[in-house]
This record gives sequence, C-alpha cells and structure tokens, in this order.
Amino acid sequence: MGTAQITSLLVSVLAGSMVIFLRLRASNRPTTLRKIMIPPLGMSTGFMMFLAPHTRIPWSWAGIAFLVGAVFFSVPLIRTTQLEIRDEVVYMKRSKAFLWIIIGMLLVRVLLHDWVERYITVVQSAGVFFILAFGMILVWRMAMLRAFLSLTGDKRAVSGAVNK
Repeated sequence: MGTAQITSLLVSVLAGSMVIFLRLRASNRPTTLRKIMIPPLGMSTGFMMFLAPHTRIPWSWAGIAFLVGAVFFSVPLIRTTQLEIRDEVVYMKRSKAFLWIIIGMLLVRVLLHDWVERYITVVQSAGVFFILAFGMILVWRMAMLRAFLSLTGDKRAVSGAVNK
C-alpha cells in the first residue's frame, strides 16, 4: 500500500470518526435550519478540486457516484435520523444503530476504495468518493430539512431558526 492510499485511508477513518463525534454531540443541542443546511453547503466547496486537471473524471462516473451515495448510502442515515421537539425546540434523537451504520459504511467505503483504485488513479478515486459522499450528505440533509419543516409547521419559526 502506497503513501497516497494510506493517507486516503487515514482521512476516511478521521472523517468517519468526526461524523460519529458530531452526531453524538448534536443530540444534546437544538437543531436549526442552519445546522441542517451548512454541511452540504460547506462540502460543496470541495468541487473546487476538479479545477485541477488530474482529478477530473468522466461525467458518467460522477453521475453514478452521486446516485450510489444518494440512493444507497443516504437511506440508512435517513432511517436513523429522527427529530423531536423538546421544550419547544427541535432536537435530533440519539440512535443506537447510527454508530454501527457509520462504522459499516466506513468499512464498505474502504473496501470499495481499494477496488476502485485498481482501475483509476488515487486522486480520481478521491473525486469519485467525494461525489458519492456529497450525494449521501445532500439527500440525507434534504430529508432532515423536510422532517424539520413538517415538525415545526410554523414558517415563522423556521425563518427565525435561520437568523439564530
């Protein structure tokens, strides 16, 4: 295993650990519209990597990666993310299954990454898996947004959450 592959693996494990930590912390703090929307917006800046020619991939690969993330990887996250109102504020419920789902998804990602890197360069596989992750995060957060809006029901409360 080369340095680039080891670095990629370490980044994946670090990112997975960060997701677990942030999710556990999120259940203790109120959820707002801003907290739901910032991750996909912030992550979208990663598309700048494709300005570098050696990271570019065919559109078909990007579409497939996005669909795999949106269809297969987002579903377990959507199913384990429940919002509830406590003390007139929206919170995420802590799910025991979430930790195992994240660990399982990380393992699948690492195994897929090794397989994909046999056929494309390390930087191209980074681009493919970034798009896969973006598809997953975007669809998951859109489902959270829909749940948040249906739970609050009051458009003024939602707009107030944006300004906080």
